[in-house]
Amino acid sequence: MTETRSAAGNDALPARQRILETALRLFYAEGVRAIGIDRIIAESSVAKMSFYRHFPSKADLVCAFLEERHRRWNAWFDASVERHAKRRRSGLVAVADALAEWFAEPTFRGCAFINAATEMTDHAAREHRISLAHKQDLLDRLTALAARDRLTRPAEVGRLALLIVDGAIVRAQMTGGSEPAEDARQLLEALAAAHRRRSRS
Repeated sequence: MTETRSAAGNDALPARQRILETALRLFYAEGVRAIGIDRIIAESSVAKMSFYRHFPSKADLVCAFLEERHRRWNAWFDASVERHAKRRRSGLVAVADALAEWFAEPTFRGCAFINAATEMTDHAAREHRISLAHKQDLLDRLTALAARDRLTRPAEVGRLALLIVDGAIVRAQMTGGSEPAEDARQLLEALAAAHRRRSRS
């Protein structure tokens, strides 16, 4: 998914958007803890006063980053799954094709929400709640795909599919390859086969 502008492409944007685009690029590539406010300010070419007018704290910027990443990733995911589902004739199995597409990108650094959650110790923090909400939203999408494919017990299928998807994402991040998407496809096909409705004779 192409979700951020290059640093050079930010110059014409309003200050708040320049800051957010810079955060989207740096936080995803290098992690939330590794990137300080001073670097965000320098790379977004805004004054410190302007930064704090839009984002009073780093936590505010991290939340904005996660919310925007959530919006963009979901839009990409939905479009990619729909495109591949036309060939697969299964929305659930098409998820693996979307993952393969994502894993092959040179900017792939895993799931921003899993990454952010592993950096947090306070589960009551806004950032953690946003990450949990993202995964709930993905669970809802997978459950809806299972229902659309007319699989039995779609809620159960959705939960198992989420484990497959998250496992593939982490594995792809660790190995740097797209092979986990093929493993995910085989598991999703087996899951769908186990829950396919049998026509009555």
